[in-house]
Amino acid sequence: MDVAGQFAKLYGYEADGVWSAPGRVNLIGEYTDFNEGFVMPLALPHTAVAAVARRSDGVLRLHSADIDAPVAELRVDDLTPLSKYGQGGWAAYPAGVVWALREAGHTVSGGADIHLASTVPTGAGLSSSAALEVVTALALNDLYELGLSGPELAVLAQRAENAFVGVPCGVMDQMASACATEGHALHLDCRDLAIRQVPFDLAAHGLRLLVVDTRVKHELGDGAYAERRAGCEEGARQLGVSHLRDVPYAELPAALAKLTDEKVRRYVRHIVSDDHRVEQVIGLLDAGEVRAIGPVLTEGHASLRDDLRISCEELDLVVSCANAAGAIGARMTGGGFGGSAIVLVEEADAEPVTKSILEAFASAGFTAPRVFPAVPSAGARRER
Repeated sequence: MDVAGQFAKLYGYEADGVWSAPGRVNLIGEYTDFNEGFVMPLALPHTAVAAVARRSDGVLRLHSADIDAPVAELRVDDLTPLSKYGQGGWAAYPAGVVWALREAGHTVSGGADIHLASTVPTGAGLSSSAALEVVTALALNDLYELGLSGPELAVLAQRAENAFVGVPCGVMDQMASACATEGHALHLDCRDLAIRQVPFDLAAHGLRLLVVDTRVKHELGDGAYAERRAGCEEGARQLGVSHLRDVPYAELPAALAKLTDEKVRRYVRHIVSDDHRVEQVIGLLDAGEVRAIGPVLTEGHASLRDDLRISCEELDLVVSCANAAGAIGARMTGGGFGGSAIVLVEEADAEPVTKSILEAFASAGFTAPRVFPAVPSAGARRER
């Protein structure tokens, strides 16, 4: 993507630099981030790339090579949460980052010209929005010499999505995009943002992690995500803890017995057990037992399907078909209601498992999914 050349053609002068930030796929730990629990994402090679130049007149101009729309021209002083640029549309994400930086006291009032292009699939649960936010935050951090760390940029990007766009997401997506490293999964404690880079070299073990984009679009702003977050918060309130992360896995049966609402009980069971699954996966990877994480992934899918109830027919078909065709394990990943699944396979089984999934989708009359390997990649960075 020649975003620098496109920038010059669009705005009539050269950009100050080019930055990139990746999408992510989550290995294990779903909906646990806003419960201050544990997650384990990895960055994808798919990125949002931004050519950016600093301005001095308070104007913010935004353009995307992926959207058939003219340049959006805003004034930095006029940015307000949930305005017309905070209710849908790609421009809400970079605009929200500018707003969040200003709200946090950082001087970005001069504005910027931004041209973006992305290879992160949208609506696939692979954090295309977080990539847009993080690449914008990193570029402005450099151009305005703000001196912010990767985690600090991630938190500001999350605030942009929460308060400006109106999606109550946790911080996992932005942290993965900002802080992941090549060849590793990112073990993140969502309470204190402590991170650990966990070696995840599947090729060395003769394995491959496939991403299966069902092409069923998901929208986190439609209320279902917020409803589950509210249910988790209600569960924590009834159990007398600040967040469900504070419920020990060993005490889960006793905790569930205290809850009278069936829906809240299901949500609590998923969160506490998925935090435990993150711990299981960490232990197995540390011991070099990479194949042994497969059944943990499949168990996680059952919890997402039956307790959190955020799966769909296409995601369930990927998991059941992949496992029947010889996969080591599989689960849906991301916010659910569509999006993607991950499938852990032996290298030699990648092609036949993929073929089985494609045939199953065709037999069911579903749109053919997109299947590609998830290669643990680097986080956000300046390209030039």
